[in-house]
Amino acid sequence: MDELKVLVVEDSKVTMKVLCGYLGKMGIIPLTAETGALAIDIYHREQPDIILLDAQLPDIDGFDVALKIRAMEKIEDWTAIIFLTSMTKDEDLERGIEVGGDDYLLKPISEVVLNAKVKAMLRLVEMQRTLVHVTEQLNEANAKLQRQSATDGLTGIPNRRMYDEQSIREWRRCERMKKPLALVMIDVDNFKLFNDRYGHQVGDECLKAVASQVGKAAPRATDLAARYGGEEFVIVLGETDTDGAKWIANRLRQQVSDLKIPHYATESRHVTISCGVASVIPDGKSSLDILLKSADFALYQAKESGRDRVGAGQYGVIEKQLF
Repeated sequence: MDELKVLVVEDSKVTMKVLCGYLGKMGIIPLTAETGALAIDIYHREQPDIILLDAQLPDIDGFDVALKIRAMEKIEDWTAIIFLTSMTKDEDLERGIEVGGDDYLLKPISEVVLNAKVKAMLRLVEMQRTLVHVTEQLNEANAKLQRQSATDGLTGIPNRRMYDEQSIREWRRCERMKKPLALVMIDVDNFKLFNDRYGHQVGDECLKAVASQVGKAAPRATDLAARYGGEEFVIVLGETDTDGAKWIANRLRQQVSDLKIPHYATESRHVTISCGVASVIPDGKSSLDILLKSADFALYQAKESGRDRVGAGQYGVIEKQLF
């Protein structure tokens, strides 16, 4: 365990000296404060584990000091507060517990009782630190699992599940703002032939390289680039109209082409992609599903027109039907 920090708040110099002597025998070098204001300042700077707090101080009532300290504590922190008091009325002791005290010691302080109380609180401090550590580990593990569940295992970019979740959020955001939302559907040209010729391992490396470029095409915090499935990818672009989506898709198409990954079954003899874009201003009459199908049909038209190009679709045009 790290070095134990004990803060003694006591305005009587005699009592302070006695308490520090007792703690010294326990191997503890205490922090000291003779006023409530100084105690609060030391607490803020040092975050002590245990506070021995005189209930009656010259400036701020010890009960008020406890209240202020409890208000300053973070959720993951806890400091044991033991009141030092000569008051023996039940209502005074009850008040000490109500304001955040954990225990009390009656003056004059017994060395044996102080030793026992500090050791008891020390066990609680150790339990608290262990609990915080375990909680941090669990939070880290949960965050890792959440990242993994939203990430495509092969390419490292967001997966279909992440697309499903974030595209809905972005649709609603654009609907509130009355701004257009665009989708870009992307397909690696003749990828089956690529896999058949070069093997699945090379095919995986190809998808990773393409995914890297797809991810760079969505740099804004609200954008999303995801692997949709197989050799298909999708980009969600908030506040983007058809022309803006076409520009991004064409730039991505060129960047993938510039990778110069050999492919015997394309006109350029290297890996290329085809893209389909569609955009709409979300409202109560439109739907994200139709927008996706519109972008997908635009992708189909791009491939039918020769591949390695961008097709711009009209919202609602899916399989040559206008809705």
